[in-house]
Amino acid sequence: MPTLKVMLLDPRATLPRYETDGAAGMDLVALEAASIPAGGRAQVGTGLAIAVPDGHEGQVRPRSGLAARHGVTVLNAPGTIDADYRGEVKVALVNHGREPFEIRPGDRVAQLVICPVARVTLELADSLDPTARGDGGFGSTGR
Repeated sequence: MPTLKVMLLDPRATLPRYETDGAAGMDLVALEAASIPAGGRAQVGTGLAIAVPDGHEGQVRPRSGLAARHGVTVLNAPGTIDADYRGEVKVALVNHGREPFEIRPGDRVAQLVICPVARVTLELADSLDPTARGDGGFGSTGR
């Protein structure tokens, strides 16, 4: 099992944690209060820095409850934390709801999933192997 090193940048920061034994993501907690107007966005600091294990990435994903109840989600979902990033983990949130959304210190605002990453070697090609889909783009496989 890989190890995620976590550094507290502020003594008020909360360590990420899995809420259940089967949870894929660890909850990320807001360090400071923030107000996100309807249609607005905010960067929410966690007060944490992490060292993602080599060969992995940290994916910052929305919390389904915030999205379903309030229309608040991660703007660039999933946000990627690269293995060589050592700055503060921040969450870019957007409020798609009709009302302003208030974040209090200690609120769970996103989840962090650590995933393996495959790096590839690029090869310039004159053509690509054909597939049944071909070059069909957005919406080409159904509704």
